[in-house]
Amino acid sequence: MFFMASMARGRADVNSRKKLVTAVLVLVIVGGFFYFYSQNSDSSSVVYGDKSLSHFGLGGDKDDGESSSTVVGGEGSVVPKSIPVCDDRLSELIPCLDRNLIYQTRLKLDLSLMEHYERHCPTPDRRYNCLIPPPPGYKVPIKWPKSRDQVWKANIPHTHLATEKSDQNWMVVKGETIVFPGGGTHFHYGAGKYIASIANMLNFPNNDINNGGRVRSVLDVGCGVASFGGYLISSNVIAMSLAPNDVHQNQIQFALERGIPAYLGVLGTQRLPYPSRSFELAHCSRCRIDWLQRDGILLLELDRLLRPGGYFAYSSPEAYAQDEEDRRIWREMSTLVERMCWKIASKKDQTVIWVKPLTNSCYLKRLPGTKPPLCRSDDDPDAVWGVKMKVCISRYSDQMHKAKGSDLAPWPARLTTPPPRLAEIHYSTEMFEKDMEVWKQRVRNYWSKLASKIKPDTIRNVMDMKANLGSFAAALKDKDVWVMNVVPENEQKTLKIIYDRGLIGTVHNWCEAFSTYPRTYDLLHAWTVFSDIIKKECSPEDLLIEMDRILRPKGFIIVHDKRSVVEYIKKYLPALHWEAVTIYDVDDDDTVIIIQKKMWLTSQSIKVSE
Repeated sequence: MFFMASMARGRADVNSRKKLVTAVLVLVIVGGFFYFYSQNSDSSSVVYGDKSLSHFGLGGDKDDGESSSTVVGGEGSVVPKSIPVCDDRLSELIPCLDRNLIYQTRLKLDLSLMEHYERHCPTPDRRYNCLIPPPPGYKVPIKWPKSRDQVWKANIPHTHLATEKSDQNWMVVKGETIVFPGGGTHFHYGAGKYIASIANMLNFPNNDINNGGRVRSVLDVGCGVASFGGYLISSNVIAMSLAPNDVHQNQIQFALERGIPAYLGVLGTQRLPYPSRSFELAHCSRCRIDWLQRDGILLLELDRLLRPGGYFAYSSPEAYAQDEEDRRIWREMSTLVERMCWKIASKKDQTVIWVKPLTNSCYLKRLPGTKPPLCRSDDDPDAVWGVKMKVCISRYSDQMHKAKGSDLAPWPARLTTPPPRLAEIHYSTEMFEKDMEVWKQRVRNYWSKLASKIKPDTIRNVMDMKANLGSFAAALKDKDVWVMNVVPENEQKTLKIIYDRGLIGTVHNWCEAFSTYPRTYDLLHAWTVFSDIIKKECSPEDLLIEMDRILRPKGFIIVHDKRSVVEYIKKYLPALHWEAVTIYDVDDDDTVIIIQKKMWLTSQSIKVSE
């Protein structure tokens, strides 16, 4: 815009008209700009970083000029009054499993190896740094145990599996709910009968899959909507239901919405984030995995995860079909598992169950040069974060070989009995027992503070973000909850102790987003997690936003950390739409804050709800 010079008095009327025209043009240009901006923000393709919190002094360098939407906190920190809300199309964003990220960054991935379903996290400049909105019409989830069999359709508005798997009874749409009859690809008549048939094939007493408490931990590979895992719960068996974010992309979201333990992962090129000897039973029902590829590397990964004497239940056409291709696969697979020292425990109809050896004896008797080879003696079978799978057999430890098995107590005594592998992490029985007592008292305190806010069925899905030995989860044994025990990747390898106690969990780096859908947990427990993040020079603000993504509306967060950390977090509560339930000191330096996430809706959600 430019200013006109002074004109002669006789041309004042002309000057006025030109000023009027100029003003109109300016208004048109400004109006056009705002129209373009609104259209762009509403309908353009989603672009990374367009709502970065660096403008609010979070996760990056501060702007030279202070934003009008910020207030200055203690010690010069800048805290936002509000945090941007993400585009509605991001209501199911999983930052490290985001297909858009792969497309936009043009990552060179081998699709045949499933690398596109593995974790690929955004760099800081590509993080959205905004609050994930709930979908239109979102409701507080149906409570457990009713949720095992039905969820609100509005919470996961995806019904394609009901059509695609209509002949297999995966799920059925009924009005405002999605119902789960308990069917699966190879158990159309219900998971309960199928589980009993597996127990019968193994001659377990009373057709009970837990076999007197000796079968406790199960890995269900390619789990679908996790009905198999859901129906194991009544037998006191807990399953890690595993599936990728693939063409059935919402299957794990359905599982977690139902209150069933589940995790987004894939048998690709990386080891699964679980320690060796974690599961008594692995299960694959028509999971469409090529077990023969790359010299059997995927089957060897299952072998790493199974305990001595562990089972692999495999329901697939190769086990019973008579066409030439299926028979070829069966012959080659039988030869492979025989070289791995597996034996057929039972075979009936569409299902075969193999069993692993109890000791290393079979491995040591194989002829020289037999493939797959034994892993090198310096290979750590419990190293999993960012570690590639290996084409080798992980031998048992000397302790397991001599004990002829894992030497674990049956469930539920297993939860409180010091496991033999404690010695591997240099823990004594006394240290183990003291840890249990400390966490029993802490959990009692937590629940007494939560008493006015919760009912027995308020909380189902729980995450312990720094689980150590799993004693927080063990202290919840009388609650109708399950716990995802997370061990930070740089901590001592305690996750194997957690599995040896009959619990489940995973390894993770809290500088990155967790592999789960938004709104999947009712309670997050963060014991000294923020102090650890700060030491690693990662962003605590990013972690707060990630926790908000994971947490369900009206869910709870327990932060147990230094007083200075808790004071820092308190400043962000209004911007995150969180409110403090209570704050109390534990000792001279440690403080606990219990937080509840408010239910909030976007304008679009409100329109739909109305």
